[in-house]
Amino acid sequence: MRRDNRKREENLKGAIYIAGGILGILIVTLVIVFISYANKVKKNSESSGFESSKITELVPNTSETESASKEIGKTVNEVKNELDNNITTQNNIPVEENTSTIDNSNITEITITETNEEETKAEEKVEFFYPVDGEIIKEYAKDNLLYSETLQEWVTHTGIDIAADKTSVVKASCKGTVVGIKNDPRYGLTVIIEHNNGYKTVYSNLLTTEFVNEGDIVETGETIGTVGATATFEVAEQSHLHFEILKDNEYQDPTILLAKPVEEK
Repeated sequence: MRRDNRKREENLKGAIYIAGGILGILIVTLVIVFISYANKVKKNSESSGFESSKITELVPNTSETESASKEIGKTVNEVKNELDNNITTQNNIPVEENTSTIDNSNITEITITETNEEETKAEEKVEFFYPVDGEIIKEYAKDNLLYSETLQEWVTHTGIDIAADKTSVVKASCKGTVVGIKNDPRYGLTVIIEHNNGYKTVYSNLLTTEFVNEGDIVETGETIGTVGATATFEVAEQSHLHFEILKDNEYQDPTILLAKPVEEK
């Protein structure tokens, strides 16, 4: 019995020793693990602090960030202009005026000059003279009727007939440009001259127009043709020049506008 008890005690002691050894190993292991973990945490904390400081240095401050955010949505030209203005201000360089500014004074002068020329041209008096020397044998009759010996009927008459012998010289009634030379089916060989202020003069029943060409500028009294008998609507009438004046393509009474016969040139 005693042996058995002693044996049991020895076995129990052995178990306790083994358990104590295992417990000691566990405690030592836990201590080592704890120390390693603590060191690791410390290193991570130092590393994190370093990175935080670096990030703080690299990231702009709040005011700069707000300033940068305000640039969003601006065009490239707006940002460039603001940068140029900032540089100019920092360097104390005065902002130069835009040299491309248009000089309005010159434009005003040109406009005034053109306006004055137009007003002068508009106010320029156009004076007409008799293209041939002779009596008026048929009056102007746009709104009433005159009897035609050739047609044997009453008709309108948009000009005047001035008595003149055949081959009599026909002169320009006023300075102008020859804009037409034609053979009219009613009034025969015809010259048309254009003058200022919308006026035109028409010379019909001519024998020849060899003195002028279309586009010629003729002076008052310059020869433009000779009297003939080419007007089929007036062939039975006394030898004459059929003469018309138009204003803006409207027939006018020549006797109201004509001054006096011109001197031959």
